Amino acid sequence: MSDSSKGLRGIEAGSTAICTVGAEGNSLHYRGYSIEELAAQATFEEVAYLLLYGELPDSTQLKAYIERLQQLRGLPAALRTVLEKIPADTHPMDVLRTGCSMLGTLEPEEDFAQQDFVADRLLAAFPSMLAYWHRFVTSGQRIDVETDDESLAGHLLHTLTGARPGEDHRRCMDVSLILYAEHEFNASTFTCRVCAATLSDMYSCITGGIGTLRGPLHGGANEEAMALIERFDTAEQARTEVAAMLQRKEKIMGFGHAVYKVRDPRNAIIRGWSKQLSADADNAHLYAVSEAIENLMKEEKGLFANLDFYSASAYHFMGIPTALFTPLFVCSRVTGWAAHIKEQRGDNKLIRPGAAYTGPDHRPYVPINNR
Repeated sequence: MSDSSKGLRGIEAGSTAICTVGAEGNSLHYRGYSIEELAAQATFEEVAYLLLYGELPDSTQLKAYIERLQQLRGLPAALRTVLEKIPADTHPMDVLRTGCSMLGTLEPEEDFAQQDFVADRLLAAFPSMLAYWHRFVTSGQRIDVETDDESLAGHLLHTLTGARPGEDHRRCMDVSLILYAEHEFNASTFTCRVCAATLSDMYSCITGGIGTLRGPLHGGANEEAMALIERFDTAEQARTEVAAMLQRKEKIMGFGHAVYKVRDPRNAIIRGWSKQLSADADNAHLYAVSEAIENLMKEEKGLFANLDFYSASAYHFMGIPTALFTPLFVCSRVTGWAAHIKEQRGDNKLIRPGAAYTGPDHRPYVPINNR
């Protein structure tokens, strides 16, 4: 295997009608719609419907879809009991992995005709799982996760923080969910498709996706970016110290991308929201720090910021604990995962690639007494 094909880079491993990433090195489209237009004009519920059902909903369909998701937010008593038993120092990604698997035992997908229900159920329930566990282990509260918030973004912020969000925060979260919803054959999505190709159930496929996203080379860059940004009090300090990190050849998370070659089109969108939210934040300097790091990385390394970098400060300004950043990714990406599972099932063939063998040639077996 050549170095260029390691990690399957540049290898077409299948076909999809859901998303195209990186055309001209800088674009992203969901079923033909540009990410810029969707983030500016659509709601996350519209985008979820588009990904899962193929077309944007009309007003009647959207109203019915929002109502359906609202009705699916509740958690069974057995699942709440399991969430309460998960230790407070557990990584929140493990909470969602466990919650997904447990829900799959309580409400199993016994037939693929149930796949739309399971996809909508997980989309509605993941924020509830995350918030229920977080609030229980941090304050001992057994919260009511069946809020009357119309949007998933509002519901998520309301249950996580305990307060109904302002419109800026709600819309920023809504846009963030749109930006993270889908990204073609990335590692976690490909995991879901490989699992789906065996004709496994959707809960197993999504659990595999969560486990893959948990790895630091796929998810988690926004958490690492936040840890870096918080170290600095001023933009000048950030430039000086990050330049020293580069001299020491330390990795700076949130820059560059495996597919985009010119820019990540999602970055400008979330950067604008980070700047807007910083105006009313107590630690507004974090936006200036982020901007200084972005500029330095461009100047020194020719690298552009990706979605994860400014998502960090945007989430921070909304009062979200850093450990919950990647689980929010799951609350959005479950739409893309489920869409790919459905697509894989629709024209399925077991995914079984070959491998370039690099071990020894044939060797005769030597009995143990002669070794």
